[in-house]
Amino acid sequence: MIELVKPVAELLTRWIPDADTKQKLAFEIATMSENHAQELAIEQIKLNTAEAKGNWFQSSWRPATAWVCVIGMAVNFLISPIAVGFGATMPQADMSVMMPVLMGLLGLGGLRSFERTKGIEK
Repeated sequence: MIELVKPVAELLTRWIPDADTKQKLAFEIATMSENHAQELAIEQIKLNTAEAKGNWFQSSWRPATAWVCVIGMAVNFLISPIAVGFGATMPQADMSVMMPVLMGLLGLGGLRSFERTKGIEK
């Protein structure tokens, strides 16, 4: 956009005799792209805000995933060993699949806690 500003400013010097008017128009032309970029950024922020509100499913997938992992760990490490004492056998959850998911959730939760300590809120 800057490449276009200089030729347009030179045209202004030929067609507009008043120096103040020339400077005002040159400034408006020079800031036109910045104003447009700012308007686009504001609209994107509005869109991001609307998407962040979301619905129940969008905002609850992470806690639901964490609860599934917690229940699987409870079955494997709490309920199943107790049930063995009573002579019952229970199927075990596959921890090799569940642990990376849980560790990812805990890692992301740790980053969110870091953001909160720095005062970055949504």
